[in-house]
Amino acid sequence: MFSANPDPALLIDSHCHLDAAEFDGERDAVVAAAHAAGVGQIVVPAVHVANFESTLAMRERYGCWIAFGLHPIYVDQHLDEHLEQLDDWLTRHRPVALGEIGLDFYLPELDPARQEWLFVEQLKLARRHDLPVLLHVRRSQDRLLKYLRQYPVVGGIAHAFNGSTEQAEAFLRLGLKLGFGGAMTFRGSQRIRRLAASLPDSALVLETDAPDIRPEWAQDVPNQPANVARFATVLAELRNSTPLEIARLSSANVLATLKLSF
Repeated sequence: MFSANPDPALLIDSHCHLDAAEFDGERDAVVAAAHAAGVGQIVVPAVHVANFESTLAMRERYGCWIAFGLHPIYVDQHLDEHLEQLDDWLTRHRPVALGEIGLDFYLPELDPARQEWLFVEQLKLARRHDLPVLLHVRRSQDRLLKYLRQYPVVGGIAHAFNGSTEQAEAFLRLGLKLGFGGAMTFRGSQRIRRLAASLPDSALVLETDAPDIRPEWAQDVPNQPANVARFATVLAELRNSTPLEIARLSSANVLATLKLSF
């Protein structure tokens, strides 16, 4: 079991879909590997009402921190009444955040107007429940920032951040953190690596997005939460720091975002 009060020297994977089908049959081993790698906690966000139950099961079985939300990738499947169900789950099960929510303008088949309406309605829920948000931001930074300014929330994480320096600074001014993980491990990802190297300590959190966003060294297998330890080493090299210092600052930033404490 993960601890509700992890050691401050341990890593927190701030975004991991531990309930994903890719881990079926080996989830206990995946969690054990994460523990062995020095991971003290995992944040598991939901993406659809259909996986709210499996997300909750990650808290019940492993002690993970969890979030509930309606992901923009499934915008065509989200019904208006799903917002009422989300509201009910937030009330009854009190997660650490609302997510994964956001905007995805990379895939042309996803209706942008429907996405924006759904995003705004979930921001309203985050405000009502006083919860931070876990944000999916793909080719949508400026539009997403517009709505965050209109409907400010208590904080959150822009996961898998891939924007400009100016956009990064705009998210930080709104009190959000920026998630870095697998994409940062590619030496060709120069913009992401420059941001990871230059942003203030208070801006950064580590994540895996497991089983997705596979690192450079493991492109042919699902990403795992244990990889967050190697991500800490990569980030330490970029920032001329140490993995332990990176673990401490990232975990402290996750806790500050989620309004928790060691």
